Amino acid sequence: MSYSPTYNEVGKRIRLSRILRNDRAVVFAFDHGVEHGPSDFPPEHVNPRVILEKVVDAGVDAIMMLPGIARITWDIWGNKTALIVKVTSKTNLRPKDERLLQSPFGYVEDAVALGADAVAATVYWGSQYEDLMLQRWFTIRESAETYGLPCLQLAYPRGPAIANRYDVEIVRYGARAAAESGADLIKTYYTGNLETFREVVRAASGIPVLMSGGPRREKEIDFLRDVWNVIQAGGKGVVVGRNIFQHKNPKAMIKAVKAVVHEDKTPEEAVKLLEQ
Repeated sequence: MSYSPTYNEVGKRIRLSRILRNDRAVVFAFDHGVEHGPSDFPPEHVNPRVILEKVVDAGVDAIMMLPGIARITWDIWGNKTALIVKVTSKTNLRPKDERLLQSPFGYVEDAVALGADAVAATVYWGSQYEDLMLQRWFTIRESAETYGLPCLQLAYPRGPAIANRYDVEIVRYGARAAAESGADLIKTYYTGNLETFREVVRAASGIPVLMSGGPRREKEIDFLRDVWNVIQAGGKGVVVGRNIFQHKNPKAMIKAVKAVVHEDKTPEEAVKLLEQ
């Protein structure tokens, strides 16, 4: 007797396929206005509509943002790219010792209402608030399952006992914890080279792993090499913000990243797209 998937499973598979084009994805991260504040943006990109028009036009696979900005920019991204609604966040206005806690910033129902293809939430593995974030994660995941929505976990090891959050043993621990807590997609730190990131992918046990874009790299070729290493290690792509919206030519940078992720171009080949 053949197996028939549930309605939820069908919905999740369809939505994942909208994000992972040819099993890979370039996702534009756009939660920095809360996580870091408006000073993270160049003056011309403080208005979200300006940068979102550029990234949508460049053909990014998905955009990850908070519900409020998704609501006021729907006419830009609607029916043009996949939407991932992040439903947790935190500000740097908090006392420093409380910045290792992500708070609710929306609901799964908000994502459904907006027509999202997935929801996202952060867990700071190793934080003193890990238990509270896990409770929220499981509430989000349970609700998302009802609607057939995939869950992207930003699996970020951070805490008073973690000396180096980019250490491969720390990062792969977080990736494994994300997989074991039911994530459908995992966003995590780049460990510095192909060999160590391959260990992160292995630890994720078949759950697609996407690299966190991190701070702006001074040289574009260096960032493209990071992305290339991630793909060669078995990663499925990148969730990138600052290396796009802080770049002088965001559209060209997205096209270069897409060339590495989707076309298997080398960094040296892809960087030439920035010269055109």
